Amino acid sequence: MGFCSQLCDRSGSTHDGKEMRKLNKKQLQKVEIKIKMDCVGCEKKVKKSVEGMKGVTQVDVDPKQSKLTVIGYVDPNKVLQRVRHHTGKKAEFWPYVPYDVVEHPYATGAYDKKAPPGYVRDVSQDPEAASLALATPFEVKYTTVFSDDNPNACVVM
Repeated sequence: MGFCSQLCDRSGSTHDGKEMRKLNKKQLQKVEIKIKMDCVGCEKKVKKSVEGMKGVTQVDVDPKQSKLTVIGYVDPNKVLQRVRHHTGKKAEFWPYVPYDVVEHPYATGAYDKKAPPGYVRDVSQDPEAASLALATPFEVKYTTVFSDDNPNACVVM
């Protein structure tokens, strides 16, 4: 063992950089993108735009929801830019969450007519809409009075 090897062993680094490559390795991610697809040709174009990307393991296209799902060791921003560049279409990260996750799904910022069934807009991203979608203690107090889950609720028929 040479002097350099001993010095590297003490400092915690290696000659060949295997540890550095492990640190630079990207995490497995699921990237969801909203992109309008009108026909089968658009669907194929969108799918083909990301299939050749390095690190992509799976591509799912759902034209009914206008949703592209990419799973792999990729950077989400690079996937979004590539889809925009190769298709020439407007694309954005999937802005919707399931209906059950949002406390007030019909609030001004959360409810979106264009959202797929069972989904509402994710208001945690938008500070203006988030303040409208949160319940005040006053609202919570009076909605629980008429709730079916409350055994002491007032029953008005």
